[in-house]
Amino acid sequence: MTGRAVRVCVLAGMCCALMVAGVAFGLNRMGTVVRGDAERGRYVQDPALADQAAAGALEKLAEGDRGAAPAVRGFTEGAWKESEPLEAREVPAEPAVGALFSPGLDWDADHHCSGSVVHSPGGDLVVTAAHCVYAGGFRTNLAFVPGYEEGKAPYGVWVPTRIEVDPRWVRDSDPDVDVAFIRVRRGGHPGQRLEDVTGAHPIRFGQQLPVPARLMGYPNDTERPLGCSHPAVADGPAQLRFDCADVPNGTSGGPVLSAAGDSLIGVIGGRDGGGDETTSYSSYFGEDIRALYERAVRGSTA
Repeated sequence: MTGRAVRVCVLAGMCCALMVAGVAFGLNRMGTVVRGDAERGRYVQDPALADQAAAGALEKLAEGDRGAAPAVRGFTEGAWKESEPLEAREVPAEPAVGALFSPGLDWDADHHCSGSVVHSPGGDLVVTAAHCVYAGGFRTNLAFVPGYEEGKAPYGVWVPTRIEVDPRWVRDSDPDVDVAFIRVRRGGHPGQRLEDVTGAHPIRFGQQLPVPARLMGYPNDTERPLGCSHPAVADGPAQLRFDCADVPNGTSGGPVLSAAGDSLIGVIGGRDGGGDETTSYSSYFGEDIRALYERAVRGSTA
């Protein structure tokens, strides 16, 4: 459930150059799509392009600095309750969940997807859907805004240093691996770790299903997040299904969280680009996603 796909041409006669060498497929004012390391499903972000994306996002945002990391919000034991009626509703913003911006002329709204901070040794890892970062190439105009609400960036604007997706997503958009991990930094704050600022969700692989869960994400035409609580169930061996109505475009990449410990067990994406009017999907967090996570945290040694 994302916005429009990456385009290689834009309106008003503004054409995007196709670079034969395979380095970049399209270029607009602040929206280059690059090939990266397609065999491994990796893109090491150009710092100048990342800073340009951050500057573009900040043109419309009021950046804040909340200091020490807050506790990650979740359900206390026994407090989980299924949404009634079973439809997504506006919920308070949370520090470890945010909107993924793509400033520039790439046919998207200012924020086109969602993401969340996942615990990692480096404290710098965001998870989202692969289709939010790679469509015919890696987006270079990404900026993550945790806790986003009504034009405010209370925990700053963070940009990629590298992006990891499964090579099967690059080859044929395999819905069973529609997951991406993004390592990030905050411009002007060298050494600051995202997890120290926002907190992070622990990641859980091989979650037994069904399980009480909740999802959360940012529609691309509103400025506050939506959420819904409902059991997550298996839909075949490689997909997680979450039945809740009115989870619209822009929520792709938002977390699916187990009520027990608020552990990350999926991201909105997978089958049918994330779902339809009544159902959301996620690639199941099994061994393939575990391997991708481990590759992301290894960083430059991978």
